Amino acid sequence: MRLGTVVPDFSAVTTKGPIKFYEWVGESWCVLFSHPSDFTPVCTTELGKMAVMVDEFTKRSVKVLGLSCDKLESHMDWINDIKSYCLDIKGEFPYPIISDSTRDLAVQLDMISEEDKDNIELALTIRSLYIIGPDKKIKLMMVYPTSTGRNIQEILRCIDSLQLCDRKNTIATPANWVPGEKVMILPTVKDEDLDTLFPNGYEKRSMPSSVDYLRTTTDY
Repeated sequence: MRLGTVVPDFSAVTTKGPIKFYEWVGESWCVLFSHPSDFTPVCTTELGKMAVMVDEFTKRSVKVLGLSCDKLESHMDWINDIKSYCLDIKGEFPYPIISDSTRDLAVQLDMISEEDKDNIELALTIRSLYIIGPDKKIKLMMVYPTSTGRNIQEILRCIDSLQLCDRKNTIATPANWVPGEKVMILPTVKDEDLDTLFPNGYEKRSMPSSVDYLRTTTDY
């Protein structure tokens, strides 16, 4: 899997029943994130925080889909633990978790190689996250070691950036950007088009190199 790769359709057993991925995701965006095993401490916090903040994903038209390499019965027991640990999860656990006990789907999605899928130590490296667009293409990838929990706010920030730049393909978001802040105007935009594309204003920054490339705007 690489950026721009089309995620293949697949069938899976989940904690909310069987799904066919394309049918389930429809025209929504999707965060598909994987875990090596149930009953692991860091993953418990991650799934819990994703559940707590699921409304933030929903309002961005993003569906959340977990994948963990254990059997369905184990998942259901683990969900009870997650809800016990994250008491601010309201009602039912809000998103499905795929049961991939054979790791076949993890191999298909390039989270681990066929040769390594039965190597327990290497299988623990299955901690990938894909942000997938409505066109089923991978827009962003994150891969984490087992020692480092994911930052859910950063995932949301990335979604905001991806969706904004998808709507307006003349801009890019700078380091640490959050919605409402200035964005960068792409160098491919000609100066003579700036007034038309950004009628509410833009700024041009002179650089020591004299290369004219740093232009910003909040008109998006």
